[in-house]
Amino acid sequence: MELNTAVTESTLDERGQTLLKTLIERYIREGQPVGSSTLARDSNLDLSAATIRNIIADLEKLGLVQSPHTSAGRIPTNQGYRLFIDNLLTIKPLEQKEVQDLAQHIGTKSDTQGILESASGLLSGISKMAGVVMLPTKQQSSLRQIEFLPLSGKRVLTVLVFSERDVQNRIIHTNRAYTTDELRKISNCLNSEFLGKNIKQVREHLVKEMKAAKDAMDKIMISAIEMANKVFQEDDSTLDYVLAGETNLMNFEEMSDINRLRNLFEAFNEKRGILYLLDKTLKAPGIQIFVGNESGDKGLDDCSFVTATYSANNEVIGALGVIGPTRMAYDRVIPLVEITAKLLGSVFDQNDR
Repeated sequence: MELNTAVTESTLDERGQTLLKTLIERYIREGQPVGSSTLARDSNLDLSAATIRNIIADLEKLGLVQSPHTSAGRIPTNQGYRLFIDNLLTIKPLEQKEVQDLAQHIGTKSDTQGILESASGLLSGISKMAGVVMLPTKQQSSLRQIEFLPLSGKRVLTVLVFSERDVQNRIIHTNRAYTTDELRKISNCLNSEFLGKNIKQVREHLVKEMKAAKDAMDKIMISAIEMANKVFQEDDSTLDYVLAGETNLMNFEEMSDINRLRNLFEAFNEKRGILYLLDKTLKAPGIQIFVGNESGDKGLDDCSFVTATYSANNEVIGALGVIGPTRMAYDRVIPLVEITAKLLGSVFDQNDR
């Protein structure tokens, strides 16, 4: 991820980098301001206490650390976390057993919702923070079958089958009532036309068909095209996500302020800010990390959001991540998010075969 501040690793000499890294790692572990005597001991630098204080004062001038009113020690700023993440962080890969446990649990559910809930629960349970998994988009999912069933009034139940584990039901409102026989003929027509095509291809085909002269089509074909147009409107791509473990964030002292919690849970309820970041993740490869106010959502100002995309059939279909305080163990959360994304993608990949 690109550094979004004028302060870069090259701004600091080796001693400054070491002390900043030591300070942030200590603060992440313990959540308490870090003093110069602690830094002298932990950094293994042969420097006097006065020299260390001078270097920390320079870090503060650069906006990388700050001093809480109640302590002479320092804590990282969002800008300090950003430099640390982009340049100084040492990732700790998950152990093989942890990866195997993740793979075993994600693959146990038989339906899409269960798989997503399992993945978000695992992200939350392992990180002790909030796990978020975006519902997979259907743009690249191949349609296996479509069926229509009459309901009361001018309503029709649509059954869309994408895989054995992914079946969607939608109710559409039609211009007139249809008989069971008419709907069966429409289903047969659309299945022969769209079987194996993904949603994007179906929409492109519909646009062409809607422009064709209606007098060149029989009544069933016209009804089928009109029905399909209702089913595959753009609103099926509306983003949503499964959230787990949001109450875990109350266990962090820095998140215990009632106003912060209120803003955070409002962000969870409104969803817009989180969906915006997930959508942004879809458009960029690799791990994305949003620190504090980088999220653009006031409710997430005191949080970091580590995200990654997951794919099936070599196409990105969704995103997931972990939300926690800026004082999160990035060295552990990043590989957790990365591995979970790969495992989740492989589950959907297998389901589509």
